[in-house]
Formats: sequence, C-alpha cells, structure tokens
Amino acid sequence: MAVLPDLHLHYVQACQDLSQPENPFIARVLQEADKNDEISTKGITLKLAGNNPLVPVPRVTDDDLGVLVTVLDQAAFVTGLDLAYNLLTDAGAKTIATFLQENSSLQYLNLMFNDIGTSGAELIAEALHSNQSLVHLRMTGNKIGNQGGMFFASMLKINSTLEKLDLGDCDVGLQCLTATAIALTQNKSLKAINLNRPLLSSQQEETTVHIARMLKSNSSLVELHLGKHGIKNFGVERLCEALYGNSSLRYLDLSCNNITGDGVQFLGELLKRNRTLRILDLSANRIEDVGAIYLSEALATRNMTLQALSVVNNNISGKGLLALAEAMQSNTTLTHIYIWGNKLDRSTCVAFWELIEVGRLQLDCTDVAPYEVDGEILLAEQSHGLGKHRYWTPHSATVEPGAANASLDILPVSEY
Repeated sequence: MAVLPDLHLHYVQACQDLSQPENPFIARVLQEADKNDEISTKGITLKLAGNNPLVPVPRVTDDDLGVLVTVLDQAAFVTGLDLAYNLLTDAGAKTIATFLQENSSLQYLNLMFNDIGTSGAELIAEALHSNQSLVHLRMTGNKIGNQGGMFFASMLKINSTLEKLDLGDCDVGLQCLTATAIALTQNKSLKAINLNRPLLSSQQEETTVHIARMLKSNSSLVELHLGKHGIKNFGVERLCEALYGNSSLRYLDLSCNNITGDGVQFLGELLKRNRTLRILDLSANRIEDVGAIYLSEALATRNMTLQALSVVNNNISGKGLLALAEAMQSNTTLTHIYIWGNKLDRSTCVAFWELIEVGRLQLDCTDVAPYEVDGEILLAEQSHGLGKHRYWTPHSATVEPGAANASLDILPVSEY
C-alpha cells in the first residue's frame, strides 16, 4: 500500500520556512484532504472557495497562495484547485502563472470573483501558452477588462488543451469578443465558453455577427453562453442561420437579452430542422405568448432532440404556457422546463400539475411545484434552473454532483 503524502505537515513546514502565518482555513482543508482514501488513485480537488455561508473562513490572500503552491509543487495527485471568492490580486495571478508553467497535473482551476486585473490576466494567459494539463479555467467576475480578455483570445490560438473557459462578468469588450470569435474558427479543443455580460457600447450587434460566423466553421464548441449581450431579433436570426450548418453545439444560452416573439420565430424554425441542440436558455427576454407558441409548435411536431428549455421571466401568459405544456405531452424528449416569472393563471397551474402528477415532468426538472389551497391548484417556485450552480456549489454532502439542473451536468462536456 502506497504511503499517502501529508499535505498538512508540508504546509506547516512551508509556513515556518517562509515566515508566513498559517491560514486555518487552508490548514483544515489540507487535513481533510490527507484523510481522503482516493487521494493516491483518482486525484482530488482542493476546495478553498471563500464564500462558505455555513462556516465563515479567513479568505486566501496572495501571501497564503505563495505558501500553498510550494506544497502543491510536489503533489501531482491534486488535479483541481478551487480558489473562488478570495482576495487574490495580480500578485496572486503571478504566483498562479508560475505554478501553471511548472505544473503538469492541474486540470481544473477556479479563480472566479477575486480581484485579478488586466496584468494578472496577461500572466495567466501567457502561462497557458505552454501549459498542457489545464482543461477547465474559470475567471468569472475578475475585472480583467477588454485588454485582459484579448490576452485570452490570443491564448486560444496557441493552446490545444483547454476545453472550458469562463470569462463571464469580466468586463470584456467588442475587441475581445471579436478576437475570441476569430480564434475559435481555428481552435479545435475548446468545448465550452462563457462570454456573459460584456461591456458593449454599440447597438449594432457586431459581436453577434462575428460569433455567428465562427459557428459556421467551428466544429468543436459544445456550450456557448451569450447572456446580457443586448442581442435582438437581428442577432438571433444571424445565429440561427449559422446553426443550420453547425453539428456540434449542444447548449445555447441567450438569457437576459432583448429577444421578442419575432426573434423566437427564427429559433422555432431552427428547432424544426436542428438535430443537435439539447439545452436552450431564453430566460429574461421578451418572447411573450407568440414566442412560446413558436417554440411549442416546433417541439410538438418536429423537434425530438431538445432536452431542456428555460423561458423564465418572459411575460408569457396562460395561452403560451398552456401551449408549452401541451407540447410536452406529445414530445417525450424534453425533460427539463423552467417557467417561473411568467403569468401563471389557473389553467397553467392545472396543466403543469397534471404533467407532474402523471410523471411526465419530474419535480427536480422544473422550477415549479404544485400545492392546493381550498381545492384550487397553485404553483410555488423551486430554486432550480439552468444556472443554479453557475456561481455556487452546494456544501452539503447529500447533494449529488449532477443534481438539479446545473447546466453542464445535464450534458457533460466530457462526453464530446
């Protein structure tokens, strides 16, 4: 039997050698890792996220990170590192960049919502020019700006290992999105990218046009997030035109845009012919009844591949919601549907109660749950949705990793 390495002991020794006080949060996580029976066979992820609401922790600083990486240099069994919601700055990014250049085992790195800026982004992106192990990088919420995003766009022209990149909420701009789209016409390894909430001053949808052109030639991208891009009906039409010839994209996120019922008409026609899309997120648009009916017509008659649909907060009334419920009765492939935030009248409540009652719709596959008051069926909201685990992960050990609609868990990128 192999002797398991003692991460905690190495950490204590490194703190003494570097005259750095111990961070009790890091010490506790390393102690728990030392007890993990799978540490020497499967590899582990060190979960050092600083946003645990159940147990307030001292968040990881740049100095803490400097000590930690000296421990991880000799720990090839650590394949994942979650440093989300901590106090890391560009100095910490420099430490991470050096570690990535020297490390050949880390596959997952989560740096979301730290304080890394443009210079830190440059260092991390340049490290990925040579790194051949990292598969998934999350930079979400670090204000790297347009120039910082440009460094990652340049990296995508060189790196052939990275499969998932999250640049959502990073304040990237027009030039970054354009450069990223161009890079993805050549990149054959990236399978998922989050470009949510860029800072765009133009209303001309140039970025959507560039992304649509990319989708015509890209044959590897499986998941694409374009939330809060200001996409209107013109942009939706361009994307749909591109997707007629695309046979790889499984998950399209168009949430929080300016899409109306007329724009959904193009999506409805696409769904009648597309045999690839599995997940479509239209949350927080303005599709209303006419858009819901376009979708229901495609789902009821022609599309038998879509598995998850979100129309949350779209000003849909009973007419449109009933059409979607009826479509589910004839379409057996659509298993996940999210409707909260619309006008749930009595007929809608009864229709979705019936779907749940007969087992057509499972409670953990929707965001509504029926209950009865004085003989009348009503619907209550559940905290489910395609973006449920986008910004947080459950701390309870009772929650399965693939539970409750965490988007990628419906359709793991690794399958492709």
